[in-house]
Amino acid sequence: MSQRNRAIGQASFKALAGTLLISGVVTFAPDPAHSANDTNSISGNFLAGHVAQKRRDLPTALKFLNRTLEQDSEQLDVLRRAFLFSVMEGQIDEALALAERYSKTDPKEPITALALAIRDAKNEDWQNIIDRMSAMDSTGLNGFTAPALQGWAVFAKDGLKAGLDALKPLRDIGGTRTLHDLHAGLMHEISSDEAAAVTYYLSVAEDDGGSSLRSTRILGTLYERQDKKSEAKATYDLYLQAQPGSQFINLDMERLETGDTKVPVLIKNAQEGIAEALFGIASSLNQQGGSETALVLARLALYLRPEFPVMRYMAAGILEQLYRYEDAIAVYKKLPDNTPFSRSAKIRIARNLDSIDKTDEAIDILKAAGEMYAKDPRPVTALGDLYRGRERWDDAISAYDDAIERLGTPEPRHWQMLYSRGVVAERAGQWERAEKDLLKALEFEPDQPLVLNYLGYSWVEKRQNLERALEMIKTAVSKRPHDGYITDSLGWVYYQFGRYEEAVPELERAVELRPEDPVINDHLGDAYWRVGRTREAAFQWNHSQALDPEPELKEQLEKKLKHGLVEEASAVIKTTPNGG
Repeated sequence: MSQRNRAIGQASFKALAGTLLISGVVTFAPDPAHSANDTNSISGNFLAGHVAQKRRDLPTALKFLNRTLEQDSEQLDVLRRAFLFSVMEGQIDEALALAERYSKTDPKEPITALALAIRDAKNEDWQNIIDRMSAMDSTGLNGFTAPALQGWAVFAKDGLKAGLDALKPLRDIGGTRTLHDLHAGLMHEISSDEAAAVTYYLSVAEDDGGSSLRSTRILGTLYERQDKKSEAKATYDLYLQAQPGSQFINLDMERLETGDTKVPVLIKNAQEGIAEALFGIASSLNQQGGSETALVLARLALYLRPEFPVMRYMAAGILEQLYRYEDAIAVYKKLPDNTPFSRSAKIRIARNLDSIDKTDEAIDILKAAGEMYAKDPRPVTALGDLYRGRERWDDAISAYDDAIERLGTPEPRHWQMLYSRGVVAERAGQWERAEKDLLKALEFEPDQPLVLNYLGYSWVEKRQNLERALEMIKTAVSKRPHDGYITDSLGWVYYQFGRYEEAVPELERAVELRPEDPVINDHLGDAYWRVGRTREAAFQWNHSQALDPEPELKEQLEKKLKHGLVEEASAVIKTTPNGG
């Protein structure tokens, strides 16, 4: 198979698989007479910290910012950043000391006030939380955190009715009604008013369609403790309908089936209620691209409630998003084996190890997990994915075989597994087997663009089912119009059919979508040459050469730049669909 189809497979594989805090401009102006290397000066330390931050090396950034503060403790922007980085690094005691210093000048700064309120919650100093939060305005992050913290502090100090009254602002802010109802329900449940708690939890389920893991487990476990097994099962089933294939409620389902009466209470007191509020807000921020803000809230929540598995799992995931793989691994490893997240954590640890080229260690972890969870297809699927990423095709096929065998009879939701095995079988030269898997995946998901593209392009390369292949790729483009690889497929198929005028606009759009891809740039160069735009062809080939192509493509580019396209246009596919 060509380098082009290899790119399709790798990009498709990746397809399966906003910072509110530190992106502002620092107003501290360093002395231009000093360089960033002069770390004995204020400006040198500051600039070194700034460069480290840009590289996402927060430990180094924090070191230099602290040096800056040692030399000039009045730089508030530097102080705030040092505080934020300390929280993000999990150095909460150091962060709180910085927050105290900052709050003397600006006691209403949202994040520092929040951190100090979390310290108050840890010390059960409810009145101090009330005073801090009541002084905050209702804009930005305050609009979510202040009512939640104040509500729980008042609840702990003055009881249910007062706590609910303090929580009311969340009911009236756009988009926070669900947050209000969940925490109103928790307050009722802790106060032993389980009927009212259920009413609020059902309101949350109605709003989110039962798709929230956290609210599902809160309601389901309450039903279990009430010995309402049918209601608990219906709650868990609703979640699985919204999140098919999720493994995060397996322990709950198993407990329900065995009749185990040791049902966990997920939120027991006001401290845990505040940590839960931070989890909910952090989840929302993370989904909207505010990963760094979400990490700050996650670290504060774990300071308040160290044994908080769902928060720890999310914090590790955020670190992973920020490419801090070793830090993510360290957080995942702190999850005990008896949580709903332990199996998934092992898989994520392995993926992160592979990302830092500790592939052998990753393989050992996944093999051990596959043996430990002998009926679970996820560890061996992840093993197949890892082998696939390393182009160990035969090993990948064996792993996927194991995973599919564990499924029993594949269902439509398992199309990805069949697609993945089909891709690696094709790469291993086992085309008949690959085609069978890809067709089965397409039977399960008839309009799935990844499958349509890969199978269609493979058929074109093999000169098979040409008309159907072209229509499949057109459909794939319509389903994913912003996917540069799939758009390139359409352009390159037109090229192979000799339909050069139609190929050019598709390939131009593919380059716009994936300007960094050497193969796509090479394709556009070829198309330009065929339509007589030879200078533009040479420009594209030069650009492709500058993008560090694979050795085979690099050699081809050198020949094209020296001689142009020497093969005859008659080398194209002669059996073209109508309209070509």
